Amino acid sequence: MRSALFSAENLEKESQQPGMRLQNSKMLKIELNGEAMARVGSMVAYQGQVQFQALGSGGIGKFIKQRLTGEGVPLMKVSGRGDVFLADFAKEVHIIDLEPGDALSINGSSVLAFDSTLKYDIKMVGGAGMASSAGLFNCVFTGHGRIAITTKGHPVVLNVDAPTYVDPQAAVCWSANLQTGYHRAEQLGLGTLLGRTTGEAFTMSFAGQGFVVVQPSEEPPTAGSGSQQSSGGMLGGLLQ
Repeated sequence: MRSALFSAENLEKESQQPGMRLQNSKMLKIELNGEAMARVGSMVAYQGQVQFQALGSGGIGKFIKQRLTGEGVPLMKVSGRGDVFLADFAKEVHIIDLEPGDALSINGSSVLAFDSTLKYDIKMVGGAGMASSAGLFNCVFTGHGRIAITTKGHPVVLNVDAPTYVDPQAAVCWSANLQTGYHRAEQLGLGTLLGRTTGEAFTMSFAGQGFVVVQPSEEPPTAGSGSQQSSGGMLGGLLQ
């Protein structure tokens, strides 16, 4: 049997080291020898002796916070020995290595999987107040290990060395040490364009030293949620 489908780029990638790696740009492979944490429903295939255990929000404290904020990450513990393949609606997958002292603020809906050595908490985005219905809360990851995140399309990584402004629905993650704020678009001259509204009601600002990852897609917020509640937006709909 012959087909371009069986070309080397589509064959399973093997490695001598356990852990996370990209099978391709839209699929994560975990060569499991122990345990890892993954987003519920993200498994597309696995081989070997692997067990899956739903963990909800990852603890009673986070469960309570989720009920108050509407945010969180629905987790499952993946344990055993074998190969596990994860994906999320063909979104682009990226792996980030966190070192001791690092802190990453990320939209919960962009979390695909992470090493069990990492910790996370749900925190309010600084400067948000009640100004906007989008992106009031985020997950902050710390510790030593790998985390796999997803973006809709190829992102741009902005180095924050000058005042930086991003649509809240397009911001995927950023250095947790950055100072954040929310501004009405009219304050930045974006409220109207040639007499028409631009559709950008709020803009998120970043200052300090660090980076912001921006995806080329905006997720519509759900009205009246107090935070963004969408299938793939800023921490939206992750704990049901």
